[in-house]
Amino acid sequence: MGDVSNGKCMTKNIVMLGTGFNTMGGISSVVNVYRRAGLFDRFPIVYLPTHCDGGAVAKLKIMMFTLLRYWGLLLGGRVGLLHVHVSSRASFWRKCFFLLPTFALGIPSILHLHGSEFAIFYERECGPWRQRMVRYVFDKASRVVVLSAAWKAWMQGMCSNPRVEAIYNPVMVPEVVAAGEGRTAGTVLFLGRLGKRKGSYDLLDAAARVAAAHPELRLLLGGDGELDQIRERSIELGIGDRVELLGWVRGGDKDRHLASAMIYTLPSYNEGLPMSVLEAMAAGLPILSTPIGGIPEAVTDGVEGFLVEAGDVAALADRLDRLLSEPGLAPRMGAAARLKVERGFSAQAVLPQVERLYAELGFPA
Repeated sequence: MGDVSNGKCMTKNIVMLGTGFNTMGGISSVVNVYRRAGLFDRFPIVYLPTHCDGGAVAKLKIMMFTLLRYWGLLLGGRVGLLHVHVSSRASFWRKCFFLLPTFALGIPSILHLHGSEFAIFYERECGPWRQRMVRYVFDKASRVVVLSAAWKAWMQGMCSNPRVEAIYNPVMVPEVVAAGEGRTAGTVLFLGRLGKRKGSYDLLDAAARVAAAHPELRLLLGGDGELDQIRERSIELGIGDRVELLGWVRGGDKDRHLASAMIYTLPSYNEGLPMSVLEAMAAGLPILSTPIGGIPEAVTDGVEGFLVEAGDVAALADRLDRLLSEPGLAPRMGAAARLKVERGFSAQAVLPQVERLYAELGFPA
């Protein structure tokens, strides 16, 4: 796509904003799937990171550098579409520095919401004036993308934008996954920020309830967050020798853990559509999670895994015991999970929906 000015053709770009490719969290995982699946090759995408891991100085530097780059592209007439990946709180307010001038210049925009706590941010943490600002930004976007039908229903009640679409997070599906006999019996994997919101303490309590009946049980907890508190709590519960803290895992290490674990669990209190759940399903793991956010659209209770209410430790322990006890149950659910992802959540299934939005806003493939 290009404009002719003074005899020269200026290429318009899709400018995509999000976290750095190597940062922790779901947005970087989604964007990296876009890259691996070839989206950046099929479209003239310029990716600008607005956030990175590290301290306040590093975060401020990358934000200012990206803002200057974006203004250079704007003033040069190079921005044909802005695709913004946004979470809540500081992530939302940062992106306003890019969205507001884009609105003023009449450039199309896609506001792609990932924040699992955005409803809490909007309803409980924003006063009337900030709520009005949030609604204005969402109303002005050419398209609003959310991660599930549940989030679409909430968004349609919050803003008046008629162009809200639910597009699932995409995941790369491995060609081959380990069969049941190729996995480590009793290994339960968790990936995410360790703490109350992700249900980490509930998982420890549930594991302690079933540990005596399952001497093979091991919890592999990958992620940052409240590591010291998790370690102390596991020792208090008498399962310190059953818990391994992996730190943040990515790349080949993550693939290795997904290939060897028997069960994946994420008993969260708030979620959008967690990439870790989709990645675990793609790897052929049964899911033990909660019916919040978009998770019930990926996991049907009793089919691809089990869903229990957040905070219900007794139910969590019961389902964990079943997955560890009943022969063939975990492999059967894992196979169903992989099939579900292949049909509805793979990059091949999801990316055409993103490409359709690009075409509608002036960028046909």
